[in-house]
Amino acid sequence: WRALAICVVLAAKLSEEQALKQACPSCGGHQLCNCSAIGLDFVPSGLTGKIIRLDLSHNKIQHIRSQDLRHAVNLRALLLQDNEIGSIDEDSFSSLGKLELLDLSNNSLAYLSPSWFGHLLSLQHLHLQGNFYRDLGEGSLFSGLQNLSSLHLGNSWFSTLRQGNFEGLEHLEELWIVGGKLSEYEPGSLKSVKRINHLIIDISHAAVFSAIVRDILHSVPWLDVRGIKLEIGKESLVQNSTLPYVMWKLTFRDAWFTDQYISRIIVLLKEITSLRELEAIDCVLEGKGAWDFREISRTGESFVETVSIVNVMIQNFHLFFDLDGMESQINKLKRLSIVSSKVFMVPCKLAQHFSSIVYLDFYNNLLVNNRLSETLCEGAWPSLQTLNLSRNSLKSLQQTVHSMSHLITLVNLDISQNNFGEIPDVCEWPKNLKHLNLSSTQIPRVTTCIPPTLEVLDVSANNLREFRLQLPSLKELFLAQNQLKTLPGAAPIPSLVVMSVRRNKLNSFSKEDLVVRGAQVGAVHLSLMECHRSLVVSLICVLVFLVILALVAVGHKYHAVWYLRMTWAWLQAKRKPKRALPKDVCYDAFVSYSENDSDWVENTMVRELEQACPPFRLCLHKRDFVPGKWIVDNIIDCIEKSHKTLFVLSEHFVQSEWCKYELDFSHFRLFDENNDAAVLVLLEPIQSKAIPKRFCKLRKVMNTKTYLEWPLEEEKQLMFWENLKGALRT
Repeated sequence: WRALAICVVLAAKLSEEQALKQACPSCGGHQLCNCSAIGLDFVPSGLTGKIIRLDLSHNKIQHIRSQDLRHAVNLRALLLQDNEIGSIDEDSFSSLGKLELLDLSNNSLAYLSPSWFGHLLSLQHLHLQGNFYRDLGEGSLFSGLQNLSSLHLGNSWFSTLRQGNFEGLEHLEELWIVGGKLSEYEPGSLKSVKRINHLIIDISHAAVFSAIVRDILHSVPWLDVRGIKLEIGKESLVQNSTLPYVMWKLTFRDAWFTDQYISRIIVLLKEITSLRELEAIDCVLEGKGAWDFREISRTGESFVETVSIVNVMIQNFHLFFDLDGMESQINKLKRLSIVSSKVFMVPCKLAQHFSSIVYLDFYNNLLVNNRLSETLCEGAWPSLQTLNLSRNSLKSLQQTVHSMSHLITLVNLDISQNNFGEIPDVCEWPKNLKHLNLSSTQIPRVTTCIPPTLEVLDVSANNLREFRLQLPSLKELFLAQNQLKTLPGAAPIPSLVVMSVRRNKLNSFSKEDLVVRGAQVGAVHLSLMECHRSLVVSLICVLVFLVILALVAVGHKYHAVWYLRMTWAWLQAKRKPKRALPKDVCYDAFVSYSENDSDWVENTMVRELEQACPPFRLCLHKRDFVPGKWIVDNIIDCIEKSHKTLFVLSEHFVQSEWCKYELDFSHFRLFDENNDAAVLVLLEPIQSKAIPKRFCKLRKVMNTKTYLEWPLEEEKQLMFWENLKGALRT
């Protein structure tokens, strides 16, 4: 009874594993189980402790049951996003103590239960956004999640945050709250979290924004606000708050501003004395720059040092004022980026007050040469070290250089992706310029216009056919994607450390082209491989291909692969005892047959033998081979654990590549040990000479051993079964 019970348990386990593999083919014996987007409407059964990552996303699952994940005790990541989950049993996740990532986003959960998360002591990342719940309940859902690092929650209907919702959470790397309709925020709701390195709030109500800011001044270094429509408000953002604050960066994404609120927000943000960086990304400004400069100036200087404006749409930019009166707010600004925002100029009067700017980025705007002189007028940007004018509408390199010649502190200049077309012979650059990017500017040549003080020069993606400049300080030179046929000479660039010349038309090298550790190329004797690398490599590849082709042809003709397989099987078998111990023999026969004969074998022979009295125990490769084990070991082990080997011979058997492969390794064990364990069943007439010649001993046995032929007449089949059973019992 004990043995029977063990067999029942093993059979049930095997059945579950087969059910899992049938439901999700990638789960068979693997640690990473990918069942994403295969139309599942349930959690597959048979999940075991082997699995550490389970992806069930993008399916149609509606319910998580208590038993679904009970045995997946080693799961580290569980991905359930983008299903139709509307209900989860209270203890569905109780066995997942090692889980680190749980994603339930974009489902149909109308509420969240604290019991779901109570046992997830290792959880680091929890994604709950995009469901139907409107609040987080009265208490805290996350009080036991001491290792939680990132938390994403909320949805389009999310409306309420209460005190105590985040009790128990002390430190988060990222908290993302999606609250398009978040209108009820109890003050202090976020104060319980001592540190949130990055807080993302997707809200539309300005009043909620102000209340949240007051709560997080001492706990959030980076606040990222998305989708807000800022309106005029007069309440202080630091009301009843004490110094020091920790917020140093504030980002607005997809926000909507008016002239009136721009004025107000500038004043309010100056109260956050720790704020050093402002970002506006994908925002809209409705207005013409008619800001309240008197109020802005009255409240003192700004502490912000970095401003980034990316893809901001100003609907009436052509009517925009010159921002006269903002001078006091920009004196301490050190880094300014205005990217992809259709800027065509900065008024000279305003530019002259950017006295501390060291980094200026105007990438992908509408700057043109006749306005550039206004933007870079005399006295403007006196501390500028890095300037990016890449991808604008500049047409004249000479005028561009002239506009910035007075920038005496400029070190790095990027004017790439402007269509200059021509380059003058002489230019007057800033005297301290070290890095220059002229890539993708359509210049056909390089001239002495290039400043000799450069340490880094990029002229990639142009139409250059040669490079012969004297640049004694140059350390890095980028010449990719040009038309060069020879390398630059070494003597004019003696300090060069890095040079990129990929995607050119180089076909030869002169002795003066390179320097090798201080020696001239003339003193270096190059091999045939170094001089004609492409030709030599091509010849070697052709020869290797021909040799491989010849080896394949010879191996195929003389069955080399078969002999290699047999040698390996012989070496493996040599290490094993000649016969398995009686206690290890667990099958009456190992059955070798063609897949084309599987219908007769599995539905006729197996049924007859396994339902006999007493029943025979048969070993079938489909059913009894160990998944993931090498086929050689599977075949040899199964033969050794079987009293007999039963061959079901037919024309299909002889022609089947699978049967040949199986015979390769069963052939040695059965016949090279001179045992009498083979039982031959002829399913149809077959001549011994149809057997491949390399199976010489099998051919010999077919000539000397009695067959059991399957009769077509029903009255003779009873005798056939009796004879077969008798042969298997001997």
